[in-house]
Amino acid sequence: MQMKFKLTAVAALTAFAGMAFAQDMVVKIGHVGPTSGGIAHLGKGNENGAKMAIEDLNAKGVTIGGKKVKLELAAEDDGADPKQGTSVAQKLVDMKVAGVIGHLNSGTSIPASKIYSDAGIPQISPSATNPKFTRNGYKTTFRVVADDVHLGGTLGRYAVKNLKGKAIAVIDDRTAYGQGVADEFEKAVKAAGGKIVGREFTNDKATDFMPILTTLKGKKPDVVFFGGMDAVAGPMMRQMKNLGVTAKFMGGDGICSSELPKLAGDAMADGQVVCAEAGGVEGTQKAGMDKFYADYKKRFNIDVTVYEPYVYDALNVMVAAMVKAGSAEPAKYLPVLAATKDYKGVTGTISFDPKGDVLNGALTLYTYKGGKRDQIAVVR
Repeated sequence: MQMKFKLTAVAALTAFAGMAFAQDMVVKIGHVGPTSGGIAHLGKGNENGAKMAIEDLNAKGVTIGGKKVKLELAAEDDGADPKQGTSVAQKLVDMKVAGVIGHLNSGTSIPASKIYSDAGIPQISPSATNPKFTRNGYKTTFRVVADDVHLGGTLGRYAVKNLKGKAIAVIDDRTAYGQGVADEFEKAVKAAGGKIVGREFTNDKATDFMPILTTLKGKKPDVVFFGGMDAVAGPMMRQMKNLGVTAKFMGGDGICSSELPKLAGDAMADGQVVCAEAGGVEGTQKAGMDKFYADYKKRFNIDVTVYEPYVYDALNVMVAAMVKAGSAEPAKYLPVLAATKDYKGVTGTISFDPKGDVLNGALTLYTYKGGKRDQIAVVR
């Protein structure tokens, strides 16, 4: 009799627990980045940032409209390819996700943004910096980093005024990001009175840069700017060294990763590289970012590459808007998301302007010493 009672009690408790779980509202949030291909290390890092945000929010407990919510991540790979990017965007729309964090690249984020806009699903990119991303008039499009006008412009001025560049060469990978940031860099160099001695281009899957580097070597550049990603920048630096080109090497956030020293090998001299991350914190806010870096290392046993804290903040900003709106329905929480003001994130304070751009976005200038990133300054 006692055994039967125990079994009945256990069954009742199990049924109650199952019923309690069933009452939890599941909210799916999409994440898209290139988890295959040459910059898969960046895409996987972004996905890890999203996973960490989901895990932390679920651990704290999220209530939306009086209902306890279980957040789930729907992660997709776009291979940094615009065609694949639109395909997975449609897949997430069909899954009826509540929102999307991504894509990583401007070249995939821009075409995907129309699909999300047509479906009314909010999209926050943690890393797409091409100005066009937020210039199409879509009400669903946001980003938590500064754009290429700010990033390329700052680097261009720095090349002339701080590095005293007399002969500056520019290379880009012809992607929306690479060409865009290179164009802004070139404009700023010229505006600051600098001289562009050559402009060459490659592609984001190239491995042989000898022809364009040989052409540029003849122009004796003291600064070479590359608009593209670290997977191309590293081998390019190796080939520069083989040719005896000792110019300073500059780039945007695409090259400004913890992986660049490994990709460049012994071709990277201390202080040779100057790059900018499209974000940054200083003063008292630095403690929060440092904690994130430590927590991330503990959770995944790898270092932050570049964008993980921005992914983390983007997802938290999205969920905070759902909580404030009392709904995870895109149409209901979208106006609240657009009105985000002074959200305290690990990457700083986040507010959106009417286009969906982050207000007063910061940049952090870095160099590398002893194979590690070394901060130069935070610029606004």
